[in-house]
Amino acid sequence: MKRVVIVDDSPAYCDLWCGFLGERYGDSVAVEAYSHPYDALPKIDDGIDLLIVDLEMPGMDGKKFVDYARQKGVPARRIVVTSSHSAEELHERFRIGETIAVINKTDPKQQEAFLMILDSVMRR
Repeated sequence: MKRVVIVDDSPAYCDLWCGFLGERYGDSVAVEAYSHPYDALPKIDDGIDLLIVDLEMPGMDGKKFVDYARQKGVPARRIVVTSSHSAEELHERFRIGETIAVINKTDPKQQEAFLMILDSVMRR
C-alpha cells in the first residue's frame, strides 16, 4: 500500500484529493490529509511514498515544509508542490532536484502532468 500525505490549508482541496486518490487507486493507497502544516509535521518520515504540499499556507511556507520533509528523510522524488502561482514562478522558487514537480493547481496541462506523476508513483 502506498502512503500519500497531503498538506494544504484548504480543507476542500484536501477532501477533493482524498476522494480522487481513493477513486483512482482504491485500496492500494492510504491518504493522510492535513489542513494545518503543524499538524502534519510529526507525521513526516521516510515512509511517505508521495508528499503533496501547498506552497502558501498560514503559519508555514511550503518551501520550509519541503525543507523539513527532506531533512526527515523524504526524498525529493517523492515531493510535489502545488500552488495557484504560474509554473514559471514555482520553478524560480524550487530548483531542479528539490522536488519531483511543482504544479499549478488550476492549469489543465499541469494537472495532466500531475496525473502522470501520480500514476508513476503508484506503479513503483
